[in-house]
Amino acid sequence: MASITSEIASSSSLPKWEYDVFLSFRGEDTRNSFTDHLYAALDQKGIKTFRDDERLERGKPISMELLNAIEKSKFAIIILSRNYASSSWCLDELVKIVECKEDTRLTILPVFYGVDPSDVRNQRDSFAEAFAKHEVLIKNKEKLQLWRAALTQVANLSGWDTRNKKESTIIEEIARKLIGDLHYSYSGVHEDLVGIQSRVEEMENLYLSMGLNDVLFIGIWGMGGIGKTTIAQVLYDRIRYHFAGSSFLANVREKSGNGGLVTLQKQLLSDILFEKNIDIWDVQWGINLIRNRLCHKRVLVILDDVDQPEQLKALAGKRSWFGLGSMIIIISRDQHLLIRHEVAKQKIYKAKILNNDEALKLFSLKAFKQDNPLEGYEVLSKKFIRYAQGLPLALEVLGSFMFRRNLDAWESVLGRLNESPERKILDVLQISFDGLKITEQKIFLDIACFFKGMAKYHVANILQTLHYKPYIDIDVLVEKSLITISADGMLWMHDLLQELGKDIVRCESPNEPGERSRLWLKEDALHLLINSSVS
Repeated sequence: MASITSEIASSSSLPKWEYDVFLSFRGEDTRNSFTDHLYAALDQKGIKTFRDDERLERGKPISMELLNAIEKSKFAIIILSRNYASSSWCLDELVKIVECKEDTRLTILPVFYGVDPSDVRNQRDSFAEAFAKHEVLIKNKEKLQLWRAALTQVANLSGWDTRNKKESTIIEEIARKLIGDLHYSYSGVHEDLVGIQSRVEEMENLYLSMGLNDVLFIGIWGMGGIGKTTIAQVLYDRIRYHFAGSSFLANVREKSGNGGLVTLQKQLLSDILFEKNIDIWDVQWGINLIRNRLCHKRVLVILDDVDQPEQLKALAGKRSWFGLGSMIIIISRDQHLLIRHEVAKQKIYKAKILNNDEALKLFSLKAFKQDNPLEGYEVLSKKFIRYAQGLPLALEVLGSFMFRRNLDAWESVLGRLNESPERKILDVLQISFDGLKITEQKIFLDIACFFKGMAKYHVANILQTLHYKPYIDIDVLVEKSLITISADGMLWMHDLLQELGKDIVRCESPNEPGERSRLWLKEDALHLLINSSVS
């Protein structure tokens, strides 16, 4: 079997194991108690577990099916109960499990069920009694030594002692560990997630260090295509097992129309409570259920792409809906929406564009399937990097489009981008524009066409009239991640947002510039003046 390291390094294939967990236990001790409860808990959480339910005849050798199941499992949970060592079957299983610890990187998790770990380690008490009987019946001294060595090795591993905690608590701890470790093993660090890990760590440093003694509302804010959702997904995968339940509600904006809020409420409750059929008649009924069923649970909830307060009211209206230690992460392009929902400004993470090195790596991964450009493509690649301005969406779209195209095609596409931006990128950015009020849209287009790089106060003076002052609209554009204001008061926007604004104006009259609402090219203005004077 391939090593776990090589499996994680390969982005093209999932790990080779067939089972997440192999359960080793003495049937007469725990089959209908701890083992059954543990198996049910793991099954409920989607952890694929092998459990041998057959009542085996005394002296029957361990089957090939069990040996194969051990080899094809990622984890082995060994429930070391009082009579575990009295079963030669269990001891043969144990020896195989210990072998696989080295051969297949099987992870062993011992549970000391009503026994002292030192008794297992040194084969005392019931374990001594069991071996006294084995020594009479089994003449193979080498096998006996293997059994003893396996017990000693497993007893030296960190595990759970049921004498010190409630069984339900131990089962929950085991499930959380498995969920966390299994997800890391399956997903690893995907090679295409350039720059994401450092941003996730920034979020962890900012918010997770605050402690979880209260219900924490956190925001992730930024322009479309900047990677907000990806950051949240990686963070979610990293910390979800620390909570009693979790839910990632993707595309809230898109799904919330036409009764979609009820569907999202059902998904939220189903994810956390592991209940498939939850009846919710309307949004208010859903609010009542969320509030009543989750108020004592420590949960992690991520609401992706929220753009309306009604969505937050339906899914995470108040902190009191969730148990202490819960974390609710809200992803939005609108900073003010987060603030209105009482997310403190210092708890809003502003997503950042990629730096030049990160941008080049991401683009190269998409265009060349490697970290750097192919020989001969270096200069053209840097032109694409300048065009994308660190926006992950643009880098991915353009890099994927240029994959295995020749140099002539690269030159052609660069020329075309200057005339007509890539539609797939603009469509994502336009979602933010479409959510603006009419006056806000007009200000955005004015800045895109004329005022980028000018002082805010100067632009406001130009645009204001007797009955209208544009300061609030400019502030809204900042809150919706469409423009930024530098430390010296200058208005800026991402080059692709500027392209979006100009493209919107061009589409007002594709063939006749004189019929557009704004002209920023001197040729178009000159053309209009000449035609007007002639007519």
